[in-house]
Amino acid sequence: MTSDQRRATKLTISKEDYLKAIAEAESEGEPVIAATIARRLRITPPAVTLAIKRLQRDKMIKVGAAGRIALTDVGRRISDRLRYRHHLIERMLTEMLGMEWYKVHEEAERLEHSVSDDFEQKLVERLGPEGPCPHGNEINKSVAQRRKQGLLPLAEAPAGHSVKVVSMYERDRPLLEYLDGLGIRPGAALRVISRNYDETLTLGVGATPVHLGQAAAGKVWVAPIE
Repeated sequence: MTSDQRRATKLTISKEDYLKAIAEAESEGEPVIAATIARRLRITPPAVTLAIKRLQRDKMIKVGAAGRIALTDVGRRISDRLRYRHHLIERMLTEMLGMEWYKVHEEAERLEHSVSDDFEQKLVERLGPEGPCPHGNEINKSVAQRRKQGLLPLAEAPAGHSVKVVSMYERDRPLLEYLDGLGIRPGAALRVISRNYDETLTLGVGATPVHLGQAAAGKVWVAPIE
């Protein structure tokens, strides 16, 4: 959506954030309801309820049975563009500026609303139109699509197998820094040494065994190494 189109639809930063949060929750397999959006955006339920009414009025979302929220074609076009710009900015920050991979999500959140059409095109020309972000994620790839490609959460990897880290949940900076400190980052090769009684995993990261809880391991997507 161009800048002129955004003005014509009275598109605000707040609306963009809501539409993007809906699209992200959908792609990650979460139930897309008001409570999910409130948690993701750290906004009170009454504020979310009011925003949902406005997005419905503007024909950007539909609300179905049990409060399930779905993007309309208009809403999806807006969210796709914002997510693409976020993706490009993350790549710019790492590939061009050398910023640490676990820091770029928050920076991109601040910058994504300010990118002009011209600047976006320059980023595409410099970086290429496709490619994973620094966290290994590709735009609009759902949980089902990841599984169809043979990927699985690290929490499900069987003991005795080696895996390669492909991507990870990127909206938790403390978790990303913790994983980076353990050597668990996109592209890293791991060996699942054991699945333990206390619901932790013992992983071989290089020559060092490390322990990781199920909650954190569920945020990391891996591919089996034959």
